[in-house]
Amino acid sequence: MKATAPPAKRRRGPRLAVLALVFCSLLVPIAFLFNRFPAVYVTDERPQQEVTLPSFDRLVVERDRIVHQVPRQGGRDVNAETEVTQDVHGKNSKGNIDLHHQIDTEHKVKVLPPPKIEQVKPVPVPVPPRKDFSDNMRRPRVPSADELEKAKACQLEFGSYCLWSIEHKEVMKDAIVKKLKDQLFVARSYYPSIAKLKGKEALTRELKQNIQEHERVLSESIVDADLPSFIKKKIERMDRAIARAKSCTVDCNNVDKKLRQILHMTDDEAHFHMKQSAYLYNLGVHTMPKSHHCLNMRLTVEYFKSTTLDSDDSPVHKFNVPDHRHYVILSKNVLAASVVINSSVSSSEETRNVVFHVLTDAQNFYAMKHWFSRNAYRESAVNVINYEHIILESLPDFSMQQLYMPEEFRVFISSFERPTEKSRMEYLSVFSHSHFFIPEIFKDLKKVIVLDDDVIVQRDLSFLWNLDMGDKVNAAVKFCGLRLGQLRNLLGEAMYDPQSCAWMSGLNVINLEKWREYNVTENYLQLLEKFRNNDDEASLRAAALPISLLSFQNLVYPLDERLTLSGLGYQYGIEEKVIRTSASLHYNGNMKPWLELGIPNYRKYWKRFLARDERFMDECNVSP
Repeated sequence: MKATAPPAKRRRGPRLAVLALVFCSLLVPIAFLFNRFPAVYVTDERPQQEVTLPSFDRLVVERDRIVHQVPRQGGRDVNAETEVTQDVHGKNSKGNIDLHHQIDTEHKVKVLPPPKIEQVKPVPVPVPPRKDFSDNMRRPRVPSADELEKAKACQLEFGSYCLWSIEHKEVMKDAIVKKLKDQLFVARSYYPSIAKLKGKEALTRELKQNIQEHERVLSESIVDADLPSFIKKKIERMDRAIARAKSCTVDCNNVDKKLRQILHMTDDEAHFHMKQSAYLYNLGVHTMPKSHHCLNMRLTVEYFKSTTLDSDDSPVHKFNVPDHRHYVILSKNVLAASVVINSSVSSSEETRNVVFHVLTDAQNFYAMKHWFSRNAYRESAVNVINYEHIILESLPDFSMQQLYMPEEFRVFISSFERPTEKSRMEYLSVFSHSHFFIPEIFKDLKKVIVLDDDVIVQRDLSFLWNLDMGDKVNAAVKFCGLRLGQLRNLLGEAMYDPQSCAWMSGLNVINLEKWREYNVTENYLQLLEKFRNNDDEASLRAAALPISLLSFQNLVYPLDERLTLSGLGYQYGIEEKVIRTSASLHYNGNMKPWLELGIPNYRKYWKRFLARDERFMDECNVSP
C-alpha cells in the first residue's frame, strides 16, 4: 500500500505580491494628480513657518532646527529614520547632508542692480457707476463653522476639491437606510459580548440572523425607494433584539472598544471614498474635455485640407509695428484664447491698431492657425506663433524648448498673531519659464500686455498703454497676503526685501525696453541654474515661484486691485455686482470656466464671449 504524500502547502507569496501591485497602481495616479498644483503653507510669524512643496522635499522650519523629510511615497511617509535635523546656522546633526538641494547657500547669484525702491501709487481704474443688481442676485450658500473647519483640514490634503465637495454636498434624505446602518453598527458592537454569555444562545442566534439580514438588504439597496416592502418588520425585530442585548449584563469596555473599532473602520472607509472622489475630481480638472480635443483635431485636419494652405491673409505688416497695441497670450486651448481675444475687442472702443500674439505649442499650432483664419475680431489682427519652433531657432542649446503655461500655486495663509483668524487658501499665479523669453521673441516691440488664457476683459484697457511705469518693468496686481519674508527658506540666500509683496500674473503690462535694460532674462537664467535641481518637470515647474518673485525684485509697478478680480476658479460666494463691475476676471484655480466642473455662477461671464454658429463646435458638441 503506497503512502500518500501530504498535501502541498499553498504558497501565499504570489498572492500577496499581486495585491501589493494592485494597491500601488491605485496610489501612483493619485499621487501624480495631487502634485499638479504645488502647495505653499506660510504664516506671518517670523520665527516659525512651514513651506510645503510637493515637487520639492518637505522643509518644516521650527525655532531651533530644520527637519527634512523625504516626500511621501504612495501616500505613506517614508521611514522616520531618513529624517535629518539641521541647526539654523547650517550645522548638520547627522552627517553633512545639504538640505537646501534646491538652494545652494554658498553660491550667490549675481543679479544686476534693480532701480531704487520708490513709493508708487497704483494707477486708478476707470470704473463706471455701479448698478444695483440685487433683484437678479442669487445669494450664495454660506457654509457652517463646522464645514469650514473640516474644509481647512481637507484643503491641506486635497486642495480645491474640498470647496467643490462642500458646495455640492447632498443631504442624506433616505432616513430608513440610515436607520438600518445605525442598527447594524449597534448590533455588531453588542454581538461579541453576548456570544460569550452562558444561556444567551437564542439571543446570539437572533442577533446574528438580524445582522446578516441587514447586511443583505444594504448590499442591494442604497436608497429608500429600493428597500423591500417588509423592511419595517425587520427594523422592529432588530430593535427588539438590541433592546434585549442592552438589558444583559455585559462588559461595557468591550462594547465601547467594538464601537470605536467600527467607528475607525467607518472613518477609514469614508476617507478612502474621499480619496477616490478627489482623484476623479483632479482627473476632471486636469484633463482636456473630449469635445475640446475633438475640436482641435477637426481644426488641424481642416487646416491641411484647406485649399488656401499656402496663402496667408493675415496683416503681417501689423505684427512688428512698435506703436501698435500688442497683447501676448500663452495658450494651448483654442476656445480659451479666442474668448480672451473676443472679450478684449468687445470691450475696446478702438481696435484698428490692436494686435494679439498667441504663443502655442506645435501640437495646437495648426488648430489655432485655422481657427483664427476663420474668425475675425473686428479690426484687430491675430498672430499665431509656434513657440517651440521659434525657441528652437533662436536658442538651439537651451534645454527647455517646450511651452510652459502660467504656473499656479496653492497658498495656505494663517496667522499666529491672530489665532482667531481662520487660515485661507489662495491660488497664486506667476510667470512660467516661457514668459521670460517674450523679449527675445518680440525684439522690435517696446511694450506689451500679457494676458493669461483664463482671463476675460470687461472694460476698455486702452488707458494702460498711456501708463507711466517709470523704471519699472512689470505692472501687476500685488498680492500682499504673501510676502517674500515668509518664503525665506524657499528663496535661500538671495537678496530680497522681506516685506515685499508677491504679485499675480493674469493681466500684466510689460515694458520690454526696461526689461532689456535690466537684463531680466539673463538674471532669470542665472536664477534657474541656482534653483534647478534636475530636469524633472515637476521640480522645474515648482521653481517658477521663487524665480518669478526674485527676477522682478523692485521692478513691479502696482496696478489697482480693481483692475482684476481673481479667484473665480476656486472661490465660491463672490457677489455678482462685484463681478460685473470688475475690469477683468481671472479664473485662476482648478475650476476653469471651460470645464463642466467650473463654478456655474461664474461660467456665464466666460460663455458670453464664446463663438456662436461655429460648424466645428457643433460637430464636436461644444455647447456655448
